[in-house]
Amino acid sequence: MLRALALLSLTAIAAAVQEAPEEMMTADRVGQIALALDPEARVTPRGVEMTIADVPMLIIMDPFADRMRALVPIRSVSEMSGEELARAMQANFDTALDARYAIAQGRLWTILIHPLSPLERDQLISGLGQTINIALTYGSTYSGGAMSFGGGDSGALLLEELLERGQEL
Repeated sequence: MLRALALLSLTAIAAAVQEAPEEMMTADRVGQIALALDPEARVTPRGVEMTIADVPMLIIMDPFADRMRALVPIRSVSEMSGEELARAMQANFDTALDARYAIAQGRLWTILIHPLSPLERDQLISGLGQTINIALTYGSTYSGGAMSFGGGDSGALLLEELLERGQEL
């Protein structure tokens, strides 16, 4: 429920943010969008610290390289089993959508990586929502949102999980 609310609220806020016809995304625009999503966000020329659905997120931007990253730390890699790691990689194929699970600095992260200038407002908001969703669904559905690209193993695994849960009813 919280995941659905997070994505729906981001969509509603996106519709409320008024701006000119799409222009190149800049660090300033990312900051403005972040403040619309989280009025308490801390915005700097190269990054944003914010919270969405009680999940802390960091957005790092490099305008000179024309890149941005949105990151959410999940857990220490040393605490993960091989099955958990394999499941996260399966989700990267079909249910994580535009955001991904990644490993860096001994941690598992959810991450959105995109060129900065061609990024559109709705793409950014959707990507941030997906990044939050795959962090929130780690250990359960490993999903970036309501849809799945398909063709991978996640659908069968989710069906098996739901069937197992149904046995308890």
